[in-house]
Amino acid sequence: MMSSWLRWISDHQTALGWLIATSILTFVVSLILVPVFVARIPSNYFEHEKRPQVPWATQHPAMRAILLVAKNVGGVLLVILGLVMLVIPGQGIASIVVGITLLDFPGKFRLERWLISHSPVLRSINWLRQRAHKEPLVVPEKERTKQEKSHPQP
Repeated sequence: MMSSWLRWISDHQTALGWLIATSILTFVVSLILVPVFVARIPSNYFEHEKRPQVPWATQHPAMRAILLVAKNVGGVLLVILGLVMLVIPGQGIASIVVGITLLDFPGKFRLERWLISHSPVLRSINWLRQRAHKEPLVVPEKERTKQEKSHPQP
């Protein structure tokens, strides 16, 4: 049994090397980028019933399109890296949440509010914000109450 594993590892050294390098790279990138993105979320972002207007809404249409594409590409990359980091070292859940925050799709703000209303997610995000010397995210009491009623703590 052990010899078959050693043979398999020997036969796939290049693939394993790339996997290890990718794991280390995604871990380091997540340690740098996730806190930066989390710190940039306004603390009152989730207080509103509807999504606040984006800062670049008044920009030239071409500039808005470029920013929108860049933001969505960044969001997709963070979601993909977050999914990978669920298996390898890294901040997988935080990366997925930040990636979803960057994406634009119908119902996104409702999904964001639902995700952030989960205590472990909110605690993780606010821990990162505290380290960046930012105010914690404010989540409406009714969102947290709804979540706690559907999943009571033991």
